[in-house]
Amino acid sequence: MQVHLDRAYALALIANFFLPVLVGLVTTRVTGAGTKAVLLLALSAASGFVTELANANPGYSATTGVVLAVVAFIQGAAAHFGLWKPTGLAGAAQAVGSTKSPAGV
Repeated sequence: MQVHLDRAYALALIANFFLPVLVGLVTTRVTGAGTKAVLLLALSAASGFVTELANANPGYSATTGVVLAVVAFIQGAAAHFGLWKPTGLAGAAQAVGSTKSPAGV
């Protein structure tokens, strides 16, 4: 059996793995989980439709874009709960740019 994966799909699989880190970079620790989930969903949708647009095959399929968006969301959620959150990188990404002042200042 020979498996062929177009370059656009392969790059999307790699990029989707890092979507939760991107969500962590643009949100704060006090941002609600629902807001973060909606942001991940929006980024996943963008990834799916842009990947289908970038695919070299002739013709654009919105159905394939939806399937790719669902796959991106599932992959992002799995990466978040399976790797980024347990290793602490999710929290570290949200701490980037934090300007907490010392108490009493």
